[in-house]
Amino acid sequence: MSVVSYRSTKIACYLGYITQAISINLSPLLYVTFQKNFDVTLSQLGMLATVIFVIQIAMDLLAARFGKYISFRVGCVAAHVFATIGLLSMAVLPQLLPNPYVGLLLAAILLSVGGGLTEVLISPVIDAIPGDAKAGEMSLLHSFYCWGIVGVILLSTAFFAAFGTDAWQWLVALWALIPAVTTALFALVPLPPKPEETAVNKRTSRCDFGRWFGLAMVLMICAGATEMGLAQWVSLFAERGLRISKIAGDLLGPCAFALFQGASRVVYGRMTARYDGRRLLMWCAVGCVIGYALVIVAPWPLLALLGFCLCGWFVGPMWPGILSLSSARYPLGGTAMFAVLALCGDVGCSAAPALIGVLSDHLQLHRPLVDALRGGFAVCLIFPIVLLIGLLILHRRTNPKCSS
Repeated sequence: MSVVSYRSTKIACYLGYITQAISINLSPLLYVTFQKNFDVTLSQLGMLATVIFVIQIAMDLLAARFGKYISFRVGCVAAHVFATIGLLSMAVLPQLLPNPYVGLLLAAILLSVGGGLTEVLISPVIDAIPGDAKAGEMSLLHSFYCWGIVGVILLSTAFFAAFGTDAWQWLVALWALIPAVTTALFALVPLPPKPEETAVNKRTSRCDFGRWFGLAMVLMICAGATEMGLAQWVSLFAERGLRISKIAGDLLGPCAFALFQGASRVVYGRMTARYDGRRLLMWCAVGCVIGYALVIVAPWPLLALLGFCLCGWFVGPMWPGILSLSSARYPLGGTAMFAVLALCGDVGCSAAPALIGVLSDHLQLHRPLVDALRGGFAVCLIFPIVLLIGLLILHRRTNPKCSS
């Protein structure tokens, strides 16, 4: 019997996470252009970001309920069809519709559906591929989201420098080629069978599931909040704190954050072959607390940016690491388990930036913007602290055996 090679499958999955990065991070780079060309207000732009997170959370919920009925191939192909159409819609619909904002909103909805399906399906595809280094493969997969962010920022900035912002539609159309190619790949590459389809013994200890998995859900909320609480605000902090341009702020802020985050995921993936993943994540949580503290108390903005990068490095392994620990604990959890954990992570990703924004708005009445942001970060320090406490509990807890 010939052994199936999943090399092309992994490449498709890596491109899928690059597509996810494009779907989430491209439109914010165009906000100023949307304001200039279509007279879009700041509140309308904020609504676009809200729609992306709300629909992704809705897709997480739907996948948790109906994911077992969707094959890997159908789901992954559909995800990238939605992403391709969403990007093309962003380039075309604002010029075609009487209200350009409606076109942008429709494009955001399509992109979010594709992104939500990508988030809950590609991780279980990688996890289902036979092999011993599953934690390393999961961490490597998620690093491609970070490389996608870096690519979107650098290549889009270079495109605008060469052709100007008036050619933004062509930029969006060019980025649509990646999900289009990924759609074709997922239609052709071999895909592993879903665990639910092949498992002989489907018994899972319910009492153990409740205790352990509840903790994993809390950890995912805190991991998402710890990451996005800083990532969403680092560009503004860099611009105002260092008094630099938007382009320089993006390069020193989210681009640097993503670089450190992606590199740490690659390193973590290699280290899991030699060290206990739970212990590694525990020390990463310590690093997150230190990074947040440095952002909050550093006397100089440049030193605070070092804190952002430090936190990017240590928070990087959290999301894929918790997914891998959960999969190892519940190998039959399947798409539903990944969907619930993705839902928890997305809740954290949306809650922390919003909380920092509200707090900073209030504090800005009495102090400069950079100091107001530090105040918001100080309150959200609770997320990496809870993350650390949860991982300490996870590391020290013995695995109880319950009869099923």
